[in-house]
Amino acid sequence: MELAAAITAFLAPFLPHLLKVGQPVADAASKKLGEKFGEGTWERAKALWDKLRPKVEAKEAAKEAIGDVANAPEDEALQTVLRVQLEKLLAKDEALVQELAQLLQNQGEGSKNRNVINQTSTGEDAQQFGQVQGSNKVVRDVQGNITM
Repeated sequence: MELAAAITAFLAPFLPHLLKVGQPVADAASKKLGEKFGEGTWERAKALWDKLRPKVEAKEAAKEAIGDVANAPEDEALQTVLRVQLEKLLAKDEALVQELAQLLQNQGEGSKNRNVINQTSTGEDAQQFGQVQGSNKVVRDVQGNITM
């Protein structure tokens, strides 16, 4: 299911912070997170998590997968486990599928043509080519050499 993969990829970098929402320190840090990730993006992540959390907390395997990804957001194997758990949850709830799909597509008020690009290259000779134009924010670390 593509939706589960999209949710996993989108939420992974936010999960360490989302699991702390509601705690006094985390609430105070919310403004900084908005600046780090982009206010609209952080708000969208919170909205997605608010819809998904009750279903995740009701299923122990999904809850464990969320916790694992929160502890290691870049771990692709853990993301795969989370994706499978989300697929199982979403297969049972078409209304939730529709709500989450809409939230992922919702670009937030006032934003125009905002796209999320998620790419991974592994290996010594892995290469990616592309062009990005406009105002952009990097929300994840770039490791290795970048040739322009």
